[in-house]
Amino acid sequence: MDQHIAESIGRPDLIRLDDRLICLRFETMKVVSALAAVRQLLDSGTVRRGDTLLDSSSGIYAYALALACHRYGMRCHIVGSTTVDHTLRTQLAVLGATLEQMEPCSDLKLDQKRRVERIHEILAEHPDYHWMRQYHDDIHYLGYRAIARRIREATGTADLTVVGGVGSGASTGALARYLQEDSPGVELVGVQPYGSITFGSEHVVDPEIIIAGIGSSIPFANVSHELYDTVHWVAFDAALAGSVDLLRRHAVFAGLSTGAGYLVARWERDQSPRRTVVFIAADTGHRYVDTVYARHREAVPLTDLAPRPVTTQSELALPWSRMQWNRSPDPAPAVTHPPA
Repeated sequence: MDQHIAESIGRPDLIRLDDRLICLRFETMKVVSALAAVRQLLDSGTVRRGDTLLDSSSGIYAYALALACHRYGMRCHIVGSTTVDHTLRTQLAVLGATLEQMEPCSDLKLDQKRRVERIHEILAEHPDYHWMRQYHDDIHYLGYRAIARRIREATGTADLTVVGGVGSGASTGALARYLQEDSPGVELVGVQPYGSITFGSEHVVDPEIIIAGIGSSIPFANVSHELYDTVHWVAFDAALAGSVDLLRRHAVFAGLSTGAGYLVARWERDQSPRRTVVFIAADTGHRYVDTVYARHREAVPLTDLAPRPVTTQSELALPWSRMQWNRSPDPAPAVTHPPA
């Protein structure tokens, strides 16, 4: 029996959509990494119960850290993106977390830059706060080891491809790293939005809304570029089509990044007839009801979509591009030096 709701929320479902396509479905994915990270910090004596944990978030991690703090008797302070919605603000308030939300901004780079600056201001005012550094501390990998073990046991195959939004690098990077300990042939496919610096698409602008959480305008030290075999860049319209098809075809109601991952996973499955593909559904679709699902009539059939194959980032084009990354190092603009 679980001792706290966070433990239940953090446990994903494995849903077989067809013979070679599996959905790793979370209610809120980053609860896994937040719980394990806070537990490790307490066990090591780095923090004590009652201390304040601080971080920046575009949404999912804010809720995850608030739940982990509630579980372990900590205080929680979040510098939130403009994408944090009313429902999440209310949940954080009731859970006792402090939320500072940035002013509305359509520029991902400016939003993230302002959040990082505010983190440093808070630390200067409160040096006793512990910055969780979800983007830079690989302590956030720890929670995914048990999930990798579960995937290994459930699929029973080494011919496995993992697909997911890159984001902070913890979820996809950790799953690949732990799965490859026993099966080096496990492949990792990262999904990025256009405009993200992480794999060099900062020069391409998506005119629609930001796919929150799977890209970045600043370097993330937790992204291990050398783990990724392939990278897909997916624009909002293509991700919307994926989200709607996933709900219509398989009744899985998930977020926009999941729609992008599902679109990519279907493509990768079809290109490799002997491999099983697992894609990550990081959260539910509730915060995308108005921006995505209400526009379901605009969704194009997935059969009308295919990625543009590219060999360099200069060839990237909307709505969908695919590049063999071949476990290469990070591109120059995304050199991953964590902040002091």
